[in-house]
Formats: sequence, C-alpha cells, structure tokens
Amino acid sequence: MKIIAVIPARYEASRFPAKLMQMLGDKTVITTTYKNVVETGLFDEVFVATDSEIIFEEIVKNGGKAVMTGQHETGSDRIAEAVQNIDCDIVINVQGDEPFLKLEPLRQLIDVFKDDENQEISLASLKIKLTEKEEIENPNNVKVITDNNGFALYFSRSVIPFHREVSYEVSYFKHIGVYAFRKHALLQFSKLEMKPLEISEKIECIRYLEYGMKIKLIETNFIGVGIDTPEDLEKARKLI
Repeated sequence: MKIIAVIPARYEASRFPAKLMQMLGDKTVITTTYKNVVETGLFDEVFVATDSEIIFEEIVKNGGKAVMTGQHETGSDRIAEAVQNIDCDIVINVQGDEPFLKLEPLRQLIDVFKDDENQEISLASLKIKLTEKEEIENPNNVKVITDNNGFALYFSRSVIPFHREVSYEVSYFKHIGVYAFRKHALLQFSKLEMKPLEISEKIECIRYLEYGMKIKLIETNFIGVGIDTPEDLEKARKLI
C-alpha cells in the first residue's frame, strides 16, 4: 500500500485565529507538526493542504511540501481535494494543531488497514481515556462511544454515555483528531451532503456514521496537546 500523510491547515481558525503560525520554541506550530510527521518515516509523502498563502509560504520556505486548495468546511473535504489526483491507497490526516503526535499511534492506524482483509473499514482514528470530570464535561473535547469491536457508535461534544446508573462504572473516551482513510472513502465523503447531526455537533466524523460507513477506533495512551485556545498554546510551550 502507498501511504501518505496530509496536514489540513486553515489560517482563520474560529476559536483561535492564526494559531498555526504561533511560535513553539524556534518554529511555528504548523512547521513543528509537519517536521514531526516527516520524522516518523512512516509515509511515502507528507504535505500540508491549505487555503492560506501565509501557511503555504511558511512550509515551503522551511523545506516542506504544501498544496493550495479552495475553502472548505472540514479538513477532510480539504484533503479530498488535495489528494484526488495523487496515486495512493491510504491517507493519514494529521491535524495541524497536534504538534506532538508520535510514531506509535500513527503506526497503529496504518496497521488497521493492513489487517482489514475484506476492506470493510472506511476510516480509522484514535481515542484516549478521560478520567478528570472537567475534561469529560469540556465541549472542546469530542467524546466517542464504540461497540465491542471498537467501531464508533457516536461522537459528541456532550458527555456520552450519560451516567444514569451510578452503581455501574463507565469509561469515557476523547476522540483524537487523527484520521486514516481509504482514499476512495475519503473522496466519497467529500461528495456527501452534510446531515443534521454533523451540522449540529460540528464533528465531521459523524458524516461517515450518518451514511453508514465504518469507523474503527484504536485506544492509545498518547497524550498530546491539541492547540484550540491560547491556554493550550501555553501548555505546548511548557512541553517544548
């Protein structure tokens, strides 16, 4: 299989504009993410897909690969445009605001497709267990519930499952926005109309579920810092 990684990158993020151009140590957030993905050595090609000339020039001047796209509602739609004429089998979507992603979680996602002999899985992604009440209730943390085989049942910014039976302990999982697609499923996704649940939650994975596609979730212990707010940026700077 030919496996590539694409990092969708918007300059005007709604919650934290220009966050990808903020400095982390001696590099910007987007350049840090790009270089970390390249250094895993897992991919035949890595590039940034963006509608921003500022981000495009930032990547190119630092020796990276970037492609300009039109404006899109979701990162997956942006990646679909970027890869439609690229010969590949699996596309890994790494969020530009996840600069500390490590090799092992990416390898786990790739292995999902190597083990999927019947090619039933459209998309694979990561989840991590949440234990702190504040984190569980934070709507910026997208929660996911799965069936016994690890396939997604639903994603939500609300607390799911609702803990009504207090005598029974439940686990909560945060969805980490790193996706691995079969190319044909990604291209199909981009042609599908948004449905009410995706529009309401603003979670693009829900579109796959609303159209009956299978999403495999892999549990990881990877703890990164997704940079959604200025406070997240400060946490990331402390890690640097």
